[in-house]
Amino acid sequence: MTKNEKDFLIYIIMLLAFGILIFIGLKSGISLHPSNETLRSNTSSFATFILTLKENLGTSVMKLLIQIIVILFASRIFSFLFNKIGQPSVIGEIVAGIILGPSFLGHFFPNAFHTIFTKDSLVNIQLLSQIGLILYMFVIGLEVDFKILKKKINETLVISHAGIFAPFLLGILAAIFAYKEYAPAHTAFIPFALFIGISMSITAFPVLARIIQERKLDYTPLGVLAIASAANDDVTAWCLLAIVIAIAQAGTITSSLFAVACTILYILFMFFIARPLLKKIGTYYSKKGIIDKYFISLASLGLLLSATFTQMIGIHALFGAFIAGVIMPSDHQFRHIMKDKVEDVTLAFFLPLFFAYTGLNTNILLINNWSMVLTCILFIILAIIGKFGGCATSARLVGETWHDSLTIGILMNTRGLMELVALNIGYEMGILSQPLFAILVIMALFTTFMTTPSLHLITKLFTKEENKEKTHNLKES
Repeated sequence: MTKNEKDFLIYIIMLLAFGILIFIGLKSGISLHPSNETLRSNTSSFATFILTLKENLGTSVMKLLIQIIVILFASRIFSFLFNKIGQPSVIGEIVAGIILGPSFLGHFFPNAFHTIFTKDSLVNIQLLSQIGLILYMFVIGLEVDFKILKKKINETLVISHAGIFAPFLLGILAAIFAYKEYAPAHTAFIPFALFIGISMSITAFPVLARIIQERKLDYTPLGVLAIASAANDDVTAWCLLAIVIAIAQAGTITSSLFAVACTILYILFMFFIARPLLKKIGTYYSKKGIIDKYFISLASLGLLLSATFTQMIGIHALFGAFIAGVIMPSDHQFRHIMKDKVEDVTLAFFLPLFFAYTGLNTNILLINNWSMVLTCILFIILAIIGKFGGCATSARLVGETWHDSLTIGILMNTRGLMELVALNIGYEMGILSQPLFAILVIMALFTTFMTTPSLHLITKLFTKEENKEKTHNLKES
């Protein structure tokens, strides 16, 4: 007998011996609980199995798992379809969320909608999506490169801030028009107007960065200027959003001063105490030539502490996560490792949950009359004029060509995910009504969807102009 055969024989004998002893033990204990025998005699084995299946399907964990499977499946399908027509994946994921919501699934298949997305179970999706957003805002903060900002500081300040103040002003004018009809009953005008203004002003930095990468503009002067302007825009817009949230939470500008003062102190602490400390720790690990799990766990702890503090003082955890990413050591190796560890799981798993949750709160069927349709069109036009017009005009004023100015304006007009984050904050705080929330979600979708076709159109137009000039010069010569 070989060694393998001997080992197999020992294994078989062990299984038989322990199996017999376990069976004897269980058989001896049946008499201790007679009700089991009665239940077994009255119910067939298959019926018992079906009953167990139904019980398992009704548990909160099973509901959550089914919801996640449905959301991820729909997100992959729509991402694939929108990629095929040259649109970023984020558009497909947002559309997937709306399709799963009351606008489509809830309207045409209400039984399926209420079976999968029961009202009491949405809290779990919301919590998971919030964790995902915290991680994602941390990644956005990591992508802010101060070296690029310093190189183009004067131009980016003009472009990014023109792209904030112009749409912000138009947003406030739109709020005056929309307040009586669309503001919730308990909402004061100032927080309502400020939220409309900030929703018009935000640029989707990650979508913009990915479009620039796809078009191979990363290291061109145009690409660097667009990324630097978007980064500056993001930092400014999120600081403004923090102040707007503080005002909205406090009710009046005067009573919000304490929250604003805490925010300023928090930012000063993060940049002048936490950042130098993290830089020293980062330098130590860089010299060792390895960034181990202890440093990553320290950075993660810093992220959570920052998010917790900003949530506590009333300016939302997402702002704290963003600032935590911004102040991380500027070492590219560290930032690359942190992004790799956080970004993939966030983009593939958590963000589709956020889009689904947004879709479940968005009912575009509420836009059911010509007055609301015209209001939606007005918001889209004002958003484009403010962002595209403000950025393109300011870029031209600082010396960029018309081609580059229009390209920067179109890129900065992209709102995407960042807009949805701001809108969800306003909706959850009760500042935005459901119809207005739906209108602004459509505005975010439209301004993001138009980016790629508009860039192609600008390139085509200017290529034709260049060809005409070349032909004209050849004829003259």
